Amino acid sequence: MNLTLDSFVKSSRPPEPVLTSQEVRDRGSLFVAHLYRASSVVEAQKCIKHLKHVVHGSKRATHEIAAWRCMVLKPGSTGLSGPDDFELKSGYDEDGEQWAGNRVLKVMQNHSVIDAVVIVSRWYGGILLGPARFTHIEICTEEVCRGYKRTEELRDCITTLTSLDDLLAHLRSQLNKGANSSGFSESSRFPSTDYSHVDLPKAKRLIAARENSIKSCKNLLAKQPSPT
Repeated sequence: MNLTLDSFVKSSRPPEPVLTSQEVRDRGSLFVAHLYRASSVVEAQKCIKHLKHVVHGSKRATHEIAAWRCMVLKPGSTGLSGPDDFELKSGYDEDGEQWAGNRVLKVMQNHSVIDAVVIVSRWYGGILLGPARFTHIEICTEEVCRGYKRTEELRDCITTLTSLDDLLAHLRSQLNKGANSSGFSESSRFPSTDYSHVDLPKAKRLIAARENSIKSCKNLLAKQPSPT
């Protein structure tokens, strides 16, 4: 077991959780959820093993309840034919906490979380909690799934914002073309911006501002006389 674990640690880049939930404590038991990105079932299993054997190590949780949903290529497909080349692989590992895995999976499904694995760790406190334990597991899962969707939306907004910046720079260069025969004015480039600290509301406001600027540039270009 040690040799297998050592080879796993040395050959794999340690996975980092995208989100970790707040701890839920009840009568000595502790629950906490971690969400990792995973584009395959193999990656999901690596995350589960790393959390269980490396991160928690000597402080092993009583149960590591995990569920995953990954969009993978169908056997023999290349991905070039579009969405039909892919299929959704989902599953769960209850690690002895019967009926808990499907509950984690259902929360992921409700939030349309894909390419991720959620692991809810439970340390048993010595007192049976009954059905309350499922509520705690779902609360932790709900928290990381909601946060993940916000993170994904922000990432998409930043990608859109960067593309709009490039388009705006191009339109501005077109406006300056008459004054610069080289065809692209360095002064018309949109300044490279670090959006890493931008939150979701601000990203959406910036997208609206860029779209308005692009519209104005297009209107100005339409008014320019055609080249003779």
